[in-house]
Amino acid sequence: MTGQAIAMPAAIGREDDPAARLAALFDVHHQRLFRLARRLSRTGEDAHDLVQETFLRAAKSPQSIPDGRSSEEAWLVRILINICRDRWRAAAVRSRAIAEGRVAPIEAGSPEAALVARAAVHRALDRLAPRRRAVLVLYELEGVPVKGIAALLGVSAVTVRWHLSVGRREMARILGAGGTHD
Repeated sequence: MTGQAIAMPAAIGREDDPAARLAALFDVHHQRLFRLARRLSRTGEDAHDLVQETFLRAAKSPQSIPDGRSSEEAWLVRILINICRDRWRAAAVRSRAIAEGRVAPIEAGSPEAALVARAAVHRALDRLAPRRRAVLVLYELEGVPVKGIAALLGVSAVTVRWHLSVGRREMARILGAGGTHD
């Protein structure tokens, strides 16, 4: 079953239905995006994740999708590449932290290690000021853009970026101290 078939009943009679448009985008572009993602990632599973994340981001802001098949494809490819870059940067930062001994490597497939890491992050978040915690959670965990956070909290985008910067440093300090003393 295709994305179009799933969205069709809801789209009948509504030309501007975002779900129908997203389903049509998926049907037209997912194979091309998967081929690109497969070349950019290590495994097929990672490639599927990249394509899924690309369409999730498109679903979050359907009004941003440009009109025209080539423009749509270019927009989706740019999102996919940006997601890849974000993942590569995160992996590089983690590798550097492991190499410098600031973070212990997490064994793949170890649910215990994932639970310990998640608990450590939650304890560190609890130690942050409420607004800073809210900004970090909204941005890092929920994927809300800076402008969206600013609107939600009633502050400027500059203030949100400042809270992100300071919050990340505080989290690194807390997690670094917690890792050496616990």
